[in-house]
Amino acid sequence: MASQAKVKTARFDAAKYHGLDREALIRIYRTMFLSRKIDDREIQLKRQNKIYFQISGAGHEAVLVAAALVLKPSYDWFYPYYRDRALALMLGVTPYEMLLQGVGAKDDPASGGRQMPSHWGHQKLNIVSRSSPTGTQFLQAVGAAEASLYYQQFPKALEQARKAPLGDAVASHRDEIVYVSGGDGATSEGEFAESLNTASNRRLPVLYLIEDNGYAISVPVEVQTAGGSISKLVANYPHLHIEECDGTEPLESYAALSRGVAHCRARKGPALVHAHVTRPYSHSLSDDEKLYRTSEERESEARRDPVPKFGLFLVREGILEERELEAIEAEAEREIVEATDRALKAELPAKNSIYEWVYSPDVDPTGPQFGVAPKLDGEPKTMVEMVSATLMDEMARDERIVVFGEDIADCSREEYLSSVKGKGGVFKATSGLQRRFGSARVFNSPLAEAGIVGRAIGMATRGLKPVPEIQFFDYIWPAMMQLRDELAVMRWRSAGKFKSPAVIRVPIGGYLTGGAIYHSQCGEVTFTHIPGLRVVMPSTALDVCGLLRTAIRSDDPVLFLEHKHLYRQPYNRSEYPGADFTIPFGKARVVREGTDISIITYGAVVHRAEVAAAELAREGVSVEILDLRTLSPYEWEAIAATVRNTNRVIVAYEDTRSWGYGAEIAARIADELFDELDAPIRRVAATDTFCAYQPQLEDVILPQTEDIVRAVRDLAAY
Repeated sequence: MASQAKVKTARFDAAKYHGLDREALIRIYRTMFLSRKIDDREIQLKRQNKIYFQISGAGHEAVLVAAALVLKPSYDWFYPYYRDRALALMLGVTPYEMLLQGVGAKDDPASGGRQMPSHWGHQKLNIVSRSSPTGTQFLQAVGAAEASLYYQQFPKALEQARKAPLGDAVASHRDEIVYVSGGDGATSEGEFAESLNTASNRRLPVLYLIEDNGYAISVPVEVQTAGGSISKLVANYPHLHIEECDGTEPLESYAALSRGVAHCRARKGPALVHAHVTRPYSHSLSDDEKLYRTSEERESEARRDPVPKFGLFLVREGILEERELEAIEAEAEREIVEATDRALKAELPAKNSIYEWVYSPDVDPTGPQFGVAPKLDGEPKTMVEMVSATLMDEMARDERIVVFGEDIADCSREEYLSSVKGKGGVFKATSGLQRRFGSARVFNSPLAEAGIVGRAIGMATRGLKPVPEIQFFDYIWPAMMQLRDELAVMRWRSAGKFKSPAVIRVPIGGYLTGGAIYHSQCGEVTFTHIPGLRVVMPSTALDVCGLLRTAIRSDDPVLFLEHKHLYRQPYNRSEYPGADFTIPFGKARVVREGTDISIITYGAVVHRAEVAAAELAREGVSVEILDLRTLSPYEWEAIAATVRNTNRVIVAYEDTRSWGYGAEIAARIADELFDELDAPIRRVAATDTFCAYQPQLEDVILPQTEDIVRAVRDLAAY
């Protein structure tokens, strides 16, 4: 491919090449060429319908091989994006492994056939499973870097993490750093700004590589980024070291990245390298860049193509002769042909493997080991007091646990602690935790819900057990991408190589008198719809303790919903059940036995059902009440038992009636227990509106005791 030759000089001067020796320079070229040719082979295979998707790293190779040279596989941690093929190759991912991804083979180390090609992941190399959403990786990298510093401060936590499931993959080194990359387009996502804010504020060892090829699919950089330069936009972040380089030049990139890495390893804070690269191919095979780029622009870009440019450089510098360059290229192409032939014959995943890795295969939170009886002692505690007491015990037991969120600390300014009472959350659920365990384990976060959950995912992937709080369920939606596409999916998409068993605590629900639209909503059905996520919603202080402890000791991500109205109610208080009390998930509680009608419910509606049942008993109607307690999983056997017992069923829940959680329960009863019914299934739920501020309106909107009484009477008379 090169057209000029030069006789090699007798003496090689590494100082000319930033200390890189001849072998390193040749390796750079070979990896760049190999990366480009794998892209080309995948494009060919896609056109032959032998693989099903292709997205290339063409034009990005130079800066990526440079990044791999200054970083350490199986030592540092990597959150690459889909263009980072050359980085992955340089770190140790083989062409064969990449092509296994393309065909979706069983032994694909990234996902076992579950993700598209170029969604990198390699447990042995510390390449954390990558997903398709743009920008989500930045926050997870921040959480991973927080784990790096945490393990240095709490070595016992590292020991405990190594003893947990997947503990063999847990590691920490004194000067390790976390690499995260993305295109310029990804920096427009809010998660990028949230990540930079925390990384700079906490001086975290995160190396950001922004690979700016001038386009986010078809949107040019001047439309995507104000001023057209992300490095200029972030120039005033404190402790952030910034480098800008020509990412098509491996040596210039190596020098810039070396300085950035040194800044991070010295624990001075994060670094951002803004590399200007090219994109000689369309965004992916589903895109045609000729629709929005002129031929003149594409020709200009071609002249900056890093692969032929660096090959010519090696020949001109006398590092390689042209025939040696051609021999390297021929050997790389042979390797790709052999890898392709092997990959196309590779075993595909078994069809029933789709059910593997949805949840932890190591810890079953529904199992009998979590059925530990209470040892009641002390004065009765409210639900919110029980949250604090349970966290106290679990944090003392497990040094991996960190608690954070908005306003959850006693006081961020530690020097004030001796003179102030302390906050401890807007509901006081985390009061006293910071005083006891310190600010490294209990701390306030910025007001950024995606940041809270994304950081928790990164921490949990590294072996910690984060228990963050989202202050109000009504404000959880900025974190939805992290919850739905990252937290719940990590284990499944990586075929069990990575996991994120964080416990996300969330106050939820209405009946507040004045909570209105943004402090009173439910919506739990949105999350029970997500495979891989456990959803819990207790109705008593005792259940809060047992279920929260199970959530923390399980190995799955859990959304732990705490009803705000129930936090301080006297009717659901309990003595403390002891530090080992647990309740299995998927185990309902029979609140009241009856013979005429069953009410299946959960959360704040449980007590309203109890009041209704007491009133109906005076009329001679015997009501049985079943509190589900956990919504995913739920106990079908208990539901079936109560239906067979009474033959008449009401499903009562606080969420909106249409498309609500109760619809699933009602539908399954109708589907599987139709012959047991003596009457239609009834639903009692909120109106299909939002929750209003005015108390009289709220009373009409949310299900009340009288609504349940009326429904029972109607059903009894059927």
